[in-house]
Amino acid sequence: MELLVSLVVLALVDSTSVGTLVLPLWFLLAPGRVRVGRVLLFLGTVAGFYLALGVALQLGAGALLDPVGDALESPAGRIAQLVVGVVLVVLGLTIEPWTAAGKERKRAARAARGPGRLARLRDGARGDGPRRAVVLLAVTAAGIEAASMVPYLAAIALLTASGLGPLASLAVLTGYCLVMVLPALVLLGVRTALGDRLSPALGRLEGWMSRNSGETLAWVLFLLGLYVAGGAFPLT
Repeated sequence: MELLVSLVVLALVDSTSVGTLVLPLWFLLAPGRVRVGRVLLFLGTVAGFYLALGVALQLGAGALLDPVGDALESPAGRIAQLVVGVVLVVLGLTIEPWTAAGKERKRAARAARGPGRLARLRDGARGDGPRRAVVLLAVTAAGIEAASMVPYLAAIALLTASGLGPLASLAVLTGYCLVMVLPALVLLGVRTALGDRLSPALGRLEGWMSRNSGETLAWVLFLLGLYVAGGAFPLT
């Protein structure tokens, strides 16, 4: 139960990323009748990408778990773990500007650069283009976020250390990926039922998520760094 609660919390953190919530909100904000099939195709591709990547990572983590665990029990290993934790804390404190002036400078720099590749792919996928544009957008978004998927890596580490069998691990990992896209699915159902009446609220949510997605990652890095550093020298 402790493992499942930890995984659900990590999955809900992952559910607030660009690929799992911000981009689906862009689809839902399209005027008129929502294209349910495109949203489901996008979310299914993102979940499938994460599941395949998670299986690959877990297989690799399983092979490395014992030697890495033995290394971390040594004094040098504990120092290395402490260094990694401190680095994560520093990244959490510096990866995003925390002052109002810093946030304003970042918004101005983003506006000066103009729409990026992800925004251009989004516009093509949300229109009348081929469905492969939706798949390309989903894979691109998931691939970009793979470099910063700290909660997912933590979930893989917990799942690998749990000692579950291959089928049980696959089932739990599948459930993790479903929880990741669950908030977007709920919003899809509400948007389909209420139509354009929900658009103002979705617009505000999308704007807030776009502005604060970086801060969410910063908090995750900071808290994970504290956890890793604290585990380097356990009290017992």
